[in-house]
Amino acid sequence: MVNVRFARATWGLVAFLLAVVLWGAFVRATGSGAGCGAHWPVCNGEVLPRAPALETMIEFSHRVSSGLVTLAVVGWAVWAFVAFPRRHRVRRGAALGVLAILVEGGIGAALVLLRLTGENDSLARAAVMGMHLVNTFFLLAVVALTGAWATGASRLRLRDQGAVGVLIPAALLGLVVLGVSGGVAALGDTLFPARSLAEGFRQDISGGAHVLLRLRVLHPLLAVAVGTLLLVTAAATSLLRPGRQVRRAAMALAFLVVLQLTAGLVNLALLAPVWMQLLHLLLADAVWLAAVLLGASALAEDAPRLAVPGLAAPGSASAR
Repeated sequence: MVNVRFARATWGLVAFLLAVVLWGAFVRATGSGAGCGAHWPVCNGEVLPRAPALETMIEFSHRVSSGLVTLAVVGWAVWAFVAFPRRHRVRRGAALGVLAILVEGGIGAALVLLRLTGENDSLARAAVMGMHLVNTFFLLAVVALTGAWATGASRLRLRDQGAVGVLIPAALLGLVVLGVSGGVAALGDTLFPARSLAEGFRQDISGGAHVLLRLRVLHPLLAVAVGTLLLVTAAATSLLRPGRQVRRAAMALAFLVVLQLTAGLVNLALLAPVWMQLLHLLLADAVWLAAVLLGASALAEDAPRLAVPGLAAPGSASAR
């Protein structure tokens, strides 16, 4: 069953979600997370803050945008249940989307109520932020896949996929780990800004360095490793699944990976200004979505295959 209007609205929802994610990152990067104090859902004990400071306005506007996108996801899910029959994949995707957006709000509330905002530099904050990022990735993936299913994309099959069935999950897992390390690095940049690359390096290797600074140095190394894995995945997948849709998705992923690695170098050279942090995050989400959509097309039941001796999964038709 195909519903083009629903699919288009779904991609509009993805854009809305990305905008809210970026605004949340702006809240963190500007140190405005404590703008409403340790109060949730009210702001400094008020439903509508009166004579708010700039930090309060930034935090409160993020809460408003988060509430609006939650309503949008719920409305989108209702539309899915009206437009598609029982047990359709779109219905299941929409239900998971609602669950994920509610968890997203719960994690955001926990950050505020537990005072894991502002100048808090605890490992607890880093851990909760990591959970926040993982859930955001899940939410974006679910909504994007639901949009693809609404246009008639085939269901996924994980068994007997050979090398593709190994590379795609490994790439997605690598992106999750890289994303969490990027969140930790961004938090370290916000809490412990450096005036030069040399000073930042000295911060990272200092014997008394904060644990966030010690973890920050891992992010560039992971970026190179995961970036290489993504490029290998894109190349191998386009070879082993020679359909046009897979090739286009693989090319998009490879392009975004190179662009993101370049942006990472610029971000490092410029000492992570806020605008560059936001661009870096946007590209990270774009790479994630591209990898998810590549997986959806390459692991689809009807994806064309190229039999390569030695790469077929044991027990698959090509192996036999």
